[in-house]
Amino acid sequence: MKRTDRPALRGAGLAMLAATLFGISTPLVQRAGSGVGPFSTAALLYVGAALAGALTRRPVEREAALRAIDLRRVALMALFGAAIGPVALAWGLQRTSATSASLMLTLEALFTVLLAHVLYRERMDRRVWLAMLLLLAGGSVLVSDRGSVGGAQLVGLLAVLAATAAWGVDNTLSRALAERDPGQVVLAKASMGALLTTALALAAREPMPTLDRGLALLAIGATGYGLSLRLYLLAQRAFGAARTGSVFAFAPFIGALLAIALGDRSLSIGMAAGGVLMLAGVVLHLAESHAHEHTHETVEHEHSHTHDDGHHNHAHEPIPMGSHSHQHRHEPVRHSHPHVPDAHHGHRH
Repeated sequence: MKRTDRPALRGAGLAMLAATLFGISTPLVQRAGSGVGPFSTAALLYVGAALAGALTRRPVEREAALRAIDLRRVALMALFGAAIGPVALAWGLQRTSATSASLMLTLEALFTVLLAHVLYRERMDRRVWLAMLLLLAGGSVLVSDRGSVGGAQLVGLLAVLAATAAWGVDNTLSRALAERDPGQVVLAKASMGALLTTALALAAREPMPTLDRGLALLAIGATGYGLSLRLYLLAQRAFGAARTGSVFAFAPFIGALLAIALGDRSLSIGMAAGGVLMLAGVVLHLAESHAHEHTHETVEHEHSHTHDDGHHNHAHEPIPMGSHSHQHRHEPVRHSHPHVPDAHHGHRH
């Protein structure tokens, strides 16, 4: 039986990879999307994401497939995460700096953590609440700083704030699908989002992007939105929606650093102060440690799993090698070990 003393390490690693891919996409979207309408930008990003989802699907014996009952949730994810979020971001990026927009995206973690607490009862101790207050304080400093620069900058930043709220809803909705094949989830969400934003682009009569900008946005969408979402879902599976959202909050700092490296000179003392507050909030949340005696009730479900994690001891003839997926049953057990709010640790405190 394998059981790590730091169960969040794998989830944190996956979330950090997802954050890196998404973080570098923000300043790149600003460059590639210059002169491209916000609906067209979002459509191209999610066509790319859909391609990534199609290429990363796994066989049904390895991952649990999406079901018809999941489609309503996927449709809501597409509305908030693949339409409202990217359209608001693309519109805002045309009116504010890539550095300030990247830093503002840190507030996605705030919305994700609060919604995970309300909807999934994920535990929030005083350390986590303090971390969220630091994120909120950092965002407030950013808004104040951009407001002092000019109205257009502030309006653009508020649009980015709207994108973070939409993606916070999307992240929370996706938590219930973390045990499904992430390739299928990405493909379904991205396809719906691409269809919706394409229809809106046509209705708004946005001009067609040039070939080079279109291909660039497709590539950014495949990596920064498609592959990143796949890794994000795997991280949620490993250690819950709130903690994944907190690690993912490193993405804006990665994006801000790239924006500065690409020549963005808008960094100010106010922006730097807001970034420091946000970074302190992220680090504080990640320092959380949680272990106590807890009870697992009887449950029957399907998801990808192995037999060396301390929670899957059902019988096989023969025992499959590596991860596999099928309907299985957990008998009641009471034990103590470090844990996070994954699929098997949703108990109350």
